[in-house]
Amino acid sequence: MLAPLVAGWLGLWGLLALVAAGTGTGYPFGADDPQRDSTLLRLLPAEAGPPFFAGMLLTAAALVLVSRRTTPSGPLRVLLLGYGWAVAFLLAVVVPGVQVLALLGYAPMLLIGWPFGWPPVDYADVFTWPLAARVAAMCGGVLLSGVLLGWQRRTAGRCVACGRDGTDRGWATPAAAARWGRWAVWVAAVIPVGYALTRFAWLAGIPLGLSADDLAELRDSGAVWAGAGLGAFATVGSVLTLGLVQRWGERFPRWMVGLAGRRVPVRLAVVPATAVAVLATAAGLNALSLPEFWEPGRGLSAAGLPLMFFPLWGLALGAATYAYHLRRRGGCGRCHQG
Repeated sequence: MLAPLVAGWLGLWGLLALVAAGTGTGYPFGADDPQRDSTLLRLLPAEAGPPFFAGMLLTAAALVLVSRRTTPSGPLRVLLLGYGWAVAFLLAVVVPGVQVLALLGYAPMLLIGWPFGWPPVDYADVFTWPLAARVAAMCGGVLLSGVLLGWQRRTAGRCVACGRDGTDRGWATPAAAARWGRWAVWVAAVIPVGYALTRFAWLAGIPLGLSADDLAELRDSGAVWAGAGLGAFATVGSVLTLGLVQRWGERFPRWMVGLAGRRVPVRLAVVPATAVAVLATAAGLNALSLPEFWEPGRGLSAAGLPLMFFPLWGLALGAATYAYHLRRRGGCGRCHQG
């Protein structure tokens, strides 16, 4: 059922891009996008964007439909899978940039403070058409990855559901995953704490990576609280990451009334952790692509330096999440292995 859904999503957005190419309006990442110059999409000329996305999305939709009935082999299989994974990477990592991760970090403040008129922002300037398109692209890229993974497994003679092929790969056993997964968890937990420390320092009046004048401007505008909110989000994420190797990550702790002692559903941990891993990678690659990031005193400072490690954070969190999945997946209901 996933393949038709993904094909429909790709086809719909491909048609919207085709309309934008024909009418010259409606392209979300064009000159009207206030974040365009701070994303990798700035490398794609605005006038070339609509036809590029139209061709890419419609071709990918056709590929998804073909994948349901064909079993290619050899170079053709590599070519088709390579194209599909390239599209998935572009949608899930390149298009979202840092904006979607920032929105996720700001969301608690926006939702809690909205009834009280804080923070003093115009929500129409926050929830924009370009942002909606970025969120949709990320979701579509992740869903496309699911289809491609199933197709890749089927064409390799593996179980579509779990990826097993009857052989015991040592690194994928629960015991092995527990060992290398622990290293991945600690890397993924430490990096966001480094980012959070800089934002908490600003809140405390310490100009870490900033000039005293810049910090005074942040404090006068109240933006320092927004940074602290992102720092708090990063800290909570770091603690939750530790749950991937802790007992409370497998069974709800005693203080959770009604859930205490029950097994934590695997997807409850895997789905959000995977989303954050994708977004962290996207934000890091986007930041590293900006010329100003490499200017001493701007990106290369205590303020911006943590972003340099965001791609590593995303990869480590992805590996930690996969290790958690391998440890807890149990037997496969489709192939009955494991």
